[in-house]
Amino acid sequence: MLSNISTVALLLGGLSAVIIGVDIYRLRSTHGIMNIVWPITGLYLGPIGLWAYWKMGRSEQHVHNHSPSHSHSHDHHEHNKKPFWQSVFTSTTHCAAGCAVGDLIGVPIVVGFGLTIIGSRLFADYAVEFTLAYLFGLSFQLPMVTGTTLKERLYHAIKADTFSLVAYEVGMFTWMALVHFVFFTHPPEPTTPTFWFMMQIALIVGFITSYPANWWVVQKGIKHQM
Repeated sequence: MLSNISTVALLLGGLSAVIIGVDIYRLRSTHGIMNIVWPITGLYLGPIGLWAYWKMGRSEQHVHNHSPSHSHSHDHHEHNKKPFWQSVFTSTTHCAAGCAVGDLIGVPIVVGFGLTIIGSRLFADYAVEFTLAYLFGLSFQLPMVTGTTLKERLYHAIKADTFSLVAYEVGMFTWMALVHFVFFTHPPEPTTPTFWFMMQIALIVGFITSYPANWWVVQKGIKHQM
């Protein structure tokens, strides 16, 4: 039963990601990194991610693509009209995307090389996935920050993304620890749909734990309001 549920959830996530990606391509959006972030959001949030894109992301794509020549001030005005919780939600999807990509790449690396830390593959997963998530998170954040040099922009990206990313990984890693040590006698293998469904849930849990952190850094002006 769990295997069937896992398969359906993964298919819904994949379908949501494809629908978002096709719509972004059709709109010929120029909205930068969010063109990558929104399909990734659909991948783990499934229909909820699709709804979020349609409610928050697609309208923003439309504004960027169809506003008149004075669009900069118009876009800024439209942006300011967005409810704060939506700005934080979008900021959290941005943070989550780096973590998701880190997981998708990190797990095969750990399994393929047979990596362990103190005899545990889970701890190797933590180390590799956190490192990759942080690197991808910073690379996703760099286009959003300002600075005259790469060093200055990197500093602002680290300042903007570190707290929210750590909060995300705490939630995600806690869920995977429960999967590994509590929920299953034998943890699911990465070759099974159940493992990736558990990872999908872990990304959702991380989203929840990261949301308050993103609220704080956006409210304080540490992170760009999206």
